[in-house]
This record gives sequence, C-alpha cells and structure tokens, in this order.
Amino acid sequence: MKRVVAQGTFDLLHPGHVHYLREAKAMGEKLHVIVARSENVTHKQGPVIADAQRVEMVDALKPVDEARPGHTEDIFAPIEEIEPDVIALGHDQHHEEAAIAEELQRRGIDCEVCRASPYEPDEEMVLSSRQIADRIVSHRS
Repeated sequence: MKRVVAQGTFDLLHPGHVHYLREAKAMGEKLHVIVARSENVTHKQGPVIADAQRVEMVDALKPVDEARPGHTEDIFAPIEEIEPDVIALGHDQHHEEAAIAEELQRRGIDCEVCRASPYEPDEEMVLSSRQIADRIVSHRS
C-alpha cells in the first residue's frame, strides 16, 4: 500500500486545503496528514484554531485516512513513524523540496517529494486562512 504524507497548519479550512488533500490522496492509497502544532508555526502568524480542533477537522475530511498533530521538536519524527512513499507539499508551502529530500536521505527515509498543483478558484473564493479572518473582521465591524 502506497502511503502519502501531507502536512500543513490547516487553520480555517478552505477549498485550497481540500484541493491539496485530494491531490495528495491521488498520489497513493493511504493519506496521513500531519497538522502543525501552533508552537511550530513560525513562518507566518500563528493559527486561530486550537491544535486538537484542527486535527479533528482535517481527520473528518474525505481524502484523509489519518490526521495527527506534528511533533513538538522534530518535524521529521512523524514521518519516520509513518514511513511514507511520498511526501506531498502544497503548491505554496514554504518548504524547499531539495532540503526535505536531503534530510530524508540523511535519516535513511526513502520517499519521493512532490508538490501539488495550485487551485484555481472563481473570484468569490477565499483561499487563505488570513484572508478569511480579515473578511470576517471587516464584515463584523
């Protein structure tokens, strides 16, 4: 069975998240999703939604076979446990494929690193958790 790992913050779910997870699932038979812990989100503003709630919401999505929180200190620890065949990155995630592949090789993890395609929304869709939060504030002010 071909195992795929996807990862992300998944704060305020939107159609871009679903697109990413559907593509990740299509790369194999079983999709494991690692949901970043709030304390590890340092490349952007931290999530609004608590860790456990984000894991529960992602786990409920149809393409996802298992969702779990990320490790507090070593982001590769869950990957070592899952032993995936593929790591699927979101099209706009800040991770560098070459750096991930190098660390996987250093740890003896043999898997492919792929990047999902961008999602092309219609003009009404908002595909950013920050934009969703901003829209809520502007509509409620």
